Amino acid sequence: MTKISLSDKEIPTHYYNIISDLPESPPPPLNPETNEPIGPEMLKPLFPKALIEQEVSQEKRIEIPDEVMEIYKRYRATPLYRATRLEKHLGTPAKIYYKYEGASLTGSHKLNTALAQAYYNKQEGTKTITTETGAGQWGMALSLATKFFDMKCLVFYVRLHYKQKPYRVSYMRMFDAEVLPSPSNQTNIGRKFLKEDINHPGSLGIAISEAMEKVSDGTIKYSLGSVLNHVLLHQTIIGQEAKLQLEKDDEYPDVIYGCFGGGSNLSGIAFPFIGDVITKKKKVRVVAVEPESCPTLTKGEYKYDFGDTAETTPLFKMHSLGSDFIPPKIQAGGLRYHGAAPLVSHLVEKGYIETMSAKQSDIMKAAKIFTQTEGILPAPESAHAIKGAIDEALQCKKNGTKKTILINISGNGFLDLKGYEEFLDGKLEVK
Repeated sequence: MTKISLSDKEIPTHYYNIISDLPESPPPPLNPETNEPIGPEMLKPLFPKALIEQEVSQEKRIEIPDEVMEIYKRYRATPLYRATRLEKHLGTPAKIYYKYEGASLTGSHKLNTALAQAYYNKQEGTKTITTETGAGQWGMALSLATKFFDMKCLVFYVRLHYKQKPYRVSYMRMFDAEVLPSPSNQTNIGRKFLKEDINHPGSLGIAISEAMEKVSDGTIKYSLGSVLNHVLLHQTIIGQEAKLQLEKDDEYPDVIYGCFGGGSNLSGIAFPFIGDVITKKKKVRVVAVEPESCPTLTKGEYKYDFGDTAETTPLFKMHSLGSDFIPPKIQAGGLRYHGAAPLVSHLVEKGYIETMSAKQSDIMKAAKIFTQTEGILPAPESAHAIKGAIDEALQCKKNGTKKTILINISGNGFLDLKGYEEFLDGKLEVK
């Protein structure tokens, strides 16, 4: 089949918590003042109780609230396609399948967790949610989710991408979100970096610090679009759907490629399959593909580090390039983060996930091939997974081997056309 769908009755009703199946739990976050594991009280100012419980949960299945499921059914299940035209173009014996999260209401996978986080905040009486966003997909998703649940949204948008992708700002404002370029003049940490460089490009680490600074008196809570356990949990609906869809075609992946920045996209597509590796002894390779200019997993040190530049978060055991790392100005803004999800880092260390990196120019070339064959313009972030899949498929061609390859197209690229224009005109940075 070229396109595989699911009925509303087949959409998964629970999130999958991979921690319940791990032989060894990942190291806990630490209080930076005491170096002792943090308790729930340290997270209470930031998140509602339900999300804190999910962050540390050992339950294997966590039910999706009815109110969230009702909105999910407006766009889920997202389609699974077989990339037959891409396969033909490459001349490969491999089969390539892609899950298309660009079909969501906001055009990316980020809405899966935005809706859940907004719901749990609403249940606890939160009035305003503040957050950071890199390329803007997360800010778009949370802006919609907070409006659907009748809350306000304050977004600190990494300044480089605020300027690169202005229509994402317009989209957020359509949902009445307040959107500020980061670093901004609205926080102490923002003013500090603007004083050093009035044209500072910003980073996710700085934007996180600004959002954290705005949390106050219980009426404003913080929301994160990646990295934390509960965020990765909400994204597992992607991989669960993909398993059901592949079963309809009597297939199971030999290898999964996912783009990697903080970890939500890769986790969403891969965790349900890694669960099969652990519990059912299935054989599947999972490969995280990241930018060569921000090689968190491939070159970062596995250590305890802060999640933000101002060093206000707990310490997380993760692969990190350092909380003060400012990435180059690449188009894949969602992947410009100095750290990695602690849970993904743990799985890399335990051998469940492989890693690779690629140049921005090679990523955009892969995106062009995919667009010309499959007719879907991917987000630059998603193109990293495409690059991995194309390399794998060409290796299959060289070796004469048949493999089933699965990737997640985490979002569409219609609001990334400026970056594609620079690529087509030969003005894109090579890194």
